Amino acid sequence: MTQPASPSAASPSAANSSAANPPAAVAADRPAPGEGGPVAASAGAHDPSDAAAEGHAKSGFWALTIGSVGVVYGDIGTSPLYAFREALAPSRTDGILLAEEVIGTASLIIWALLLIVTIKYVAILLRMDNNGEGGILSLMAQARHALGGSKIVFMLGLLGASLFYGDSVITPAISVLSAVEGLKLVTPAFSDYVLPITVAIILGLFAVQSHGTARVATFFGPAMVVWFLAMAAAALPHIAGNPGVLAAFNPWYAVHYLLGHGTGALVALGAVFLAVTGAEALFADLGHFGRRPIQVAWLGLVAPCLVLNYLGQTALVLAKPETTDPFYQLVPEWGLIPMVILATIATVTASQAVITGAFSLSRQAIQLGMLPRMEIRHTSEAHSGQIYLPQINTLLALGVVILAITFRSSSALASAYGIAVTGTMLLTASMAYVVLWKVVRFSPLVSAAIIMPFIVLEFLFLLSNLLKLHEGGYVPLMLAGGLMLMMWTWVRGVTILFNKTRKTDVPLIELVGMLEKSTSYQRVKGTAVFLTSDPEIAPAALLHNMKHNKVIHEKNVVLTVETMDRPRATQGERVRIEPVGFGFYRVVMRFGFMETPNIPRTLTLLKREGFKFDIMSTSFFLSRRSIRPAAHSGMPLWQDRIFITLAKNANDATDFFQIPTGRVVEVGTQVTV
Repeated sequence: MTQPASPSAASPSAANSSAANPPAAVAADRPAPGEGGPVAASAGAHDPSDAAAEGHAKSGFWALTIGSVGVVYGDIGTSPLYAFREALAPSRTDGILLAEEVIGTASLIIWALLLIVTIKYVAILLRMDNNGEGGILSLMAQARHALGGSKIVFMLGLLGASLFYGDSVITPAISVLSAVEGLKLVTPAFSDYVLPITVAIILGLFAVQSHGTARVATFFGPAMVVWFLAMAAAALPHIAGNPGVLAAFNPWYAVHYLLGHGTGALVALGAVFLAVTGAEALFADLGHFGRRPIQVAWLGLVAPCLVLNYLGQTALVLAKPETTDPFYQLVPEWGLIPMVILATIATVTASQAVITGAFSLSRQAIQLGMLPRMEIRHTSEAHSGQIYLPQINTLLALGVVILAITFRSSSALASAYGIAVTGTMLLTASMAYVVLWKVVRFSPLVSAAIIMPFIVLEFLFLLSNLLKLHEGGYVPLMLAGGLMLMMWTWVRGVTILFNKTRKTDVPLIELVGMLEKSTSYQRVKGTAVFLTSDPEIAPAALLHNMKHNKVIHEKNVVLTVETMDRPRATQGERVRIEPVGFGFYRVVMRFGFMETPNIPRTLTLLKREGFKFDIMSTSFFLSRRSIRPAAHSGMPLWQDRIFITLAKNANDATDFFQIPTGRVVEVGTQVTV
């Protein structure tokens, strides 16, 4: 399935839909939501058509494995800083901490890592890639295609993307706070400086995003390898002193804890879940590293080191129940400052991972029509996946700083953490069921047998996190709710505008037939390119050009850009051309949802079809729509205003499609929504 992805925006429907079910994107000749907004230069943009597999072939396996340690496992690798501490909190409420409670908590964490991360993500989901790409929107594209463009799946994708953005705001705040809080153990005098240092690190992290992550990423992998080894080394002496903690591998202790603590066990589950946050990155970053490097990194280094650290914290708490920060108290006093420094590096890495993920998700959402056009800068000539979105970066930075200042400690933020991640995991599991059933062709019963245990488990985690709603759990829900409203408003607004303009459409064939008989229009030299979402309909910019200028170019290209439900298009399917007659041609370009369209470069591919293209004799005609709210439309007036605001701030089509500004002719009209 492909979706017209033209200069304005997208709606949730398929490309060949009727007027009642419009295309997935509205072109420049349509009521373009982005038209009329400010122009933002797309610096360094290029056509990232390299397949992920090609990148993997060029990079060494072990380089990719170490790189995945730095990027993929940054989030889950910093969970020991706070997960075990917070999971013990419900057991401390009565002032008595029993050994079976400590072992039971450790057992819950170990088995959560085994079931959710190792089995669900590493063993199952990493095999459910979309032509090498992973992530919830990639999975949504597969599920939606399998169900014939299901709107329910599309809405689930909207919700999943919204929850991921919520996670992207919370993760940097809680990670950096938890690391810097280690300074309080060095000396209480540092207590007043924890928050300012945290804010400074966060601002510095977002400030360097525009420079790209290529150089920094080469440091992330080795640094995180040192971090994981340091965590394991700090724990080994404590495990050696009390090998009885190995009993936590027995799932009976986890079950016994849950059965014996009632509501308290459900509360503890919410904190236990903190140990597996970041598991979505395994799937989301699949296209960057490939399945095998991610699997080897997890099984060979990350999982063993995490388990050892949690067992070490267990042994420490059993020996000293009064311990308040078991992670940092694992290390001797002389190693505290080095461990704080390592933890800070690790949390910056974890933050970088979700920021990069947010950039990648945003590009997918734009291509799939969930968000308006935004400026996308490519920060690497070699790797198309390394991108920077200034608007997303600014919004994330503001959100992270506000959260850090509002909650002031990692313990307070822990209550807000988890809901967004559990929601995303549940949605991922639901769409994985559809893919197993409809794409992999397992029977419904077999698909349910594979996926339902994870859905049940993650639903329990979601319930446990909802118990913390009043303590801060409302934060990710508010963020996700606001973002989903914004994205649905965008999708709905584009659909309404498309339906309105369909009423005045003129079929292209009829227009060409009329022109062949008419002598009212002068032919001029050169090529005119008119962008449209529907190649069967005469673009509005073409009609306005004829009406006001009374001219027709020698060559007239009616161009449609489609977004495929695959990450990348092959060169063979990139572009096709069809002569219509009287100097008119239909051209369809296809790009994957992980690619950034480059129209001029792709037009040069038509030379192999015998179509000569010279950029210096070509004019690109775009419609610039001025949108006004209507008294009676498909949306309430307040939602109309949200849509118009989004449209005005959308990136200009000229920059988004990398069209030279000196070759663009814009035709302005006014429409209502």
